[in-house]
Amino acid sequence: MGTYLSIGFRTLFLYLLMLVIFRLMGKREIGELSILDLVVFIMIGEMAVIAIENTKDPLLHTMVPMVLLMFIQITLAIVSLKSKKFRNLVDGQPSIIINRGKIDEEAMRKQRYNFDDLMSQLREKDIRSIADVEFAILESSGRLSVIEKLQDPKKPKKNGDITIPLIMDGAIEEENLKRINKTNLWLRQELKKKGYRDIKKISFCSYENGKFFIDIEDE
Repeated sequence: MGTYLSIGFRTLFLYLLMLVIFRLMGKREIGELSILDLVVFIMIGEMAVIAIENTKDPLLHTMVPMVLLMFIQITLAIVSLKSKKFRNLVDGQPSIIINRGKIDEEAMRKQRYNFDDLMSQLREKDIRSIADVEFAILESSGRLSVIEKLQDPKKPKKNGDITIPLIMDGAIEEENLKRINKTNLWLRQELKKKGYRDIKKISFCSYENGKFFIDIEDE
């Protein structure tokens, strides 16, 4: 009887402890968990299961590594927030799978993403045909973002552009410049015309339909 009470107490205690830990780690949808989040969640869950089964081992032996993992995850999340290079290393970058209605097979191969995956995720968004898709972007979380082609002829026809991030966290996105057939020099000259000379002070700069959106750090 004592063993069952001990198991019940440990289950309830560790359940509450995990709720507190996950709450402190921040809210995140399951489909948007980063690799860091996923590894920490799995490890904490495994520790809790082992601690519940091993009633002779003091709970403190489980609490310490669980709390330590929480602080590690929070620290790495802060580093990821401050450093785009670290963020790209851990989470990867979004990939354009369908670009202006054309499938990019090379991008699919790089992401080990096949047509079954593509069609399945399109069906989840009630899109029956690839021909209806203008852009499909595979996010770093694995979620597929889709922009459909305009079907109503009465609506004004857009030029088919999407928002292209050119600067993030003060760093120029060279790959995105190549996508729009522009150069680093072109970007710097355009920004100088608008009065922006220090790239490092720009937290975000995007380009869409020939227009810039610029956000200065801490402004």
